[in-house]
Amino acid sequence: MSENVSELQVLIFRLESKQYCVDIVHNDEIVDRGELTKLPDSKPHVEGVMDLRGTTTTIVNPKTVLGLDDSGTGTRVIVFETEDQRSIGWLIDEVNQVVALNDADVDESVESESVHGVVRQDDEFVVWVKPSAINV
Repeated sequence: MSENVSELQVLIFRLESKQYCVDIVHNDEIVDRGELTKLPDSKPHVEGVMDLRGTTTTIVNPKTVLGLDDSGTGTRVIVFETEDQRSIGWLIDEVNQVVALNDADVDESVESESVHGVVRQDDEFVVWVKPSAINV
């Protein structure tokens, strides 16, 4: 592996009052929340399914997985295509921006099962979450 500093691009979004981000290579698209169909006996973080141009997309609530309070304000969906070709969307409150980062900008000392690390932006921490931990 090269020791060069690589540039990454992350999508910063808001869940309640906190900022989070994901690597944009995981993102397929961002859409408005549509009508959700509840699934009986689904996991607590699964809000339901939504038709996205003919594709059944499972909508999950990352707030549930991350242990956040949920005011029910989620109006946007970040859509991911998983390694097993499923379409999964995260219900979020707001999309902020895409920013370029260097590896050195990411503090990985706080890495956990669901967190890749944190990024400091405008005197605030942005938590970098792992899609694989939310999409379970």
